[in-house]
Amino acid sequence: MRLQKFMSRCGVASRRKSEEYIKKGFIKVNDVIVLDPAYDVKDIDIVKFKDKTIKLSDNKVYYLLNKPVGVLSSAKDDRGRVCVVDYIDTDERIFPVGRLDLDSSGLILLTNDGEITFYLTHPSFEIEKTYIVAINKDIDKKTVDLLEQGVEIEGKITAPAKLKVINKKKNNTILEIRIKEGRNRQIRKMFEAVGITVISLERIAIGKISDKKLKPGKYRKLNEYELKYLENIKNAKV
Repeated sequence: MRLQKFMSRCGVASRRKSEEYIKKGFIKVNDVIVLDPAYDVKDIDIVKFKDKTIKLSDNKVYYLLNKPVGVLSSAKDDRGRVCVVDYIDTDERIFPVGRLDLDSSGLILLTNDGEITFYLTHPSFEIEKTYIVAINKDIDKKTVDLLEQGVEIEGKITAPAKLKVINKKKNNTILEIRIKEGRNRQIRKMFEAVGITVISLERIAIGKISDKKLKPGKYRKLNEYELKYLENIKNAKV
């Protein structure tokens, strides 16, 4: 198994983040630093992350948290700020699936399953995320159509999106937006590209996973239906 994938399955981090750790020299195999994410981990290898041995775990855990504004979508922070992992009471080493901006709120998954993290976050798998957005002005159909078709952000056009106006006022409009990408602060930058400021942003669904009753700062384990949904995603991608 590739080192990057091994780390992800051990619950260290996502594959992408694991690759960063490898390149920074945080990983030792048999007490020798390995910098190649493609290194083939063998059954007899002893793998260490920051000098602590990591092993594959069959105990996969999945949590859904309603992240409050001001909480980092990270496992830990070197500045001591509150992170999403701090809300979850578990002995397993878990990490967030994707990110929500510091100033955004809403649903985020946390798990030690690196495989499902990869499928849910990689843009090629097109898992749709749904958000409620409050903006600082009215919005016309032409602008909605433009946002749906794609706007340029940092030299690249965004993938098609779906927008629905929920409540329209002169200085405050509420919309639902669905996207299959997850670029850094993407939704905020999409609206900025058409001259609109986002007042608030909340994620209300990750694919078919949602929970209107989950209060900010609260979390729960995924239910049987949601676990089956994740399993179906895995099976479809294999």
